[in-house]
Amino acid sequence: MIPLNDTEQNRYGGFPIMLVTLIVINTAVFIVELIIGYRDPEGLRTFLDLYGSNAWLIVNRQGGGGITAVTSTFLHGGPSHLIGNMLFLWVYGRRVEDVCGPWRFLLFYLLCGVMADLVSTAVHAGEYGISIGASGAIAGVMAAYLLLFPKGRIRTFILLGVVPIFPKIRAYWLIFYFLLLQIPPALEVLMFEADYQTGYWAHLGGFMAGVFIFFFLRPEVLHRYINRIPI
Repeated sequence: MIPLNDTEQNRYGGFPIMLVTLIVINTAVFIVELIIGYRDPEGLRTFLDLYGSNAWLIVNRQGGGGITAVTSTFLHGGPSHLIGNMLFLWVYGRRVEDVCGPWRFLLFYLLCGVMADLVSTAVHAGEYGISIGASGAIAGVMAAYLLLFPKGRIRTFILLGVVPIFPKIRAYWLIFYFLLLQIPPALEVLMFEADYQTGYWAHLGGFMAGVFIFFFLRPEVLHRYINRIPI
């Protein structure tokens, strides 16, 4: 199941300027990665070592340090990694920015990215490896969407055999399905030190950070939420 877009309309603002800015920045940084990799593959490795998050380096106070919790969220490992993350950010981020405003949304997004990296670093503290990608921050945005718009309808691509269908599915089904996919491998990593290329604990850390969305809402939105008035 691939979410394509939120079918609900924004209530408080218009064009999601900060969301689009984040997508543009992520894309621009990926183009820089491609250019560096084309000219000097070793230079790309150095670039990722410097700006990617490395749990071992952070714990031992080496490399880029804690700032990589932010910079690593703007790096991606390939076109599919970038496109998948930006699609999810677009689907769930548009309405979350609407109820926060652009600058509050940016702060919330970065908070989720940092929280995702903190949790991932704690789990992988003894390991030497680079963690990159915006998925931890985006998981926080998904959690915020779930809290604020659990019954929002998401147009979704599903392939039944060779027949594509595009149903509108309630957000809570899609997001719980995403969360369910994260937990078993995350437990394997924690208990059996399983080695995955996907940062499952970063996803869970970012998702947990989503509860802080209430500190970033526009005042009128928070008032409506508390009083159970539709947002």
